[in-house]
Amino acid sequence: MTVGKDRLFKIMKKTYELFTGKDLEIAEKIQQRRYQMLIHSCLYYHLNQNVISDKQWDTWARELRDLQNEYPDISSQVILYDEFKDWDASTGAFLPIEEPWVVSAAKKFLGVRIQVSLLK
Repeated sequence: MTVGKDRLFKIMKKTYELFTGKDLEIAEKIQQRRYQMLIHSCLYYHLNQNVISDKQWDTWARELRDLQNEYPDISSQVILYDEFKDWDASTGAFLPIEEPWVVSAAKKFLGVRIQVSLLK
């Protein structure tokens, strides 16, 4: 499923309309981890850049998998559900990492990371 940037922001906003309290915290964490898996998988597989350790990626991946399994009702209402619904946390190679918005976000992340390192 292709998710354009405008649609992405609209769906993200919906998360804050659908959930409150603990459910909102869970939805936010699922959303955060999905973005991290996409961006870091794009960096690794598409842009040939490894900015986090494999151990860190595995930790985030397993946390996302576990949250999705433990809270399927919340998970199904958070952005990128279709892309992650059968995901087993073993690899990010088959996620939609070549979507233009993912590539753009990964490049921006990489650019910010380089700028920060130059300031040190």
